Amino acid sequence: MRNDAAHKEWWQIFEVIVGIPFLVGVAMQWVVPLSFPRAGAAAIFIFAGIALIILGIILAALARGEFRRHAQPTDPGQPTQKIITTGVFSISRNPLYLGGISMLVGLALACNLPWAIILLLPASIACYYILILPEERYLAEKFGEAYRLYTERVHRWIGRK
Repeated sequence: MRNDAAHKEWWQIFEVIVGIPFLVGVAMQWVVPLSFPRAGAAAIFIFAGIALIILGIILAALARGEFRRHAQPTDPGQPTQKIITTGVFSISRNPLYLGGISMLVGLALACNLPWAIILLLPASIACYYILILPEERYLAEKFGEAYRLYTERVHRWIGRK
């Protein structure tokens, strides 16, 4: 168990909370095939999927770059020493989660995996309760007023207030 960190258990990471349901959705395609409307819309789904994948990669890369620039861990199981409010964190408090979900939704759209989208919905809710809320409590307890002011300026997902 880790002490001064938002998450204490090995499984409290995005790859488990969201990644496993996504993979189950991929497997479900073989068991109970579903399909997005294709015909003339196929190109739209593929284009939208690729755009979301690219957006997700950019968000994740920018967030990791900010973590690296400020010498902070990206693993929520490791303690952090400062709140990062620069770069992509000035427009999203959770750009890594947003980027990861964007990549997975994009992959599901581009590869015609409706089950993956269906299972991403409850996985995203689980991400909120299992990952994001404990991180927010941890940061609020550790950084107090500074974190509160940050949450007043920047939305949880995207945008400034």
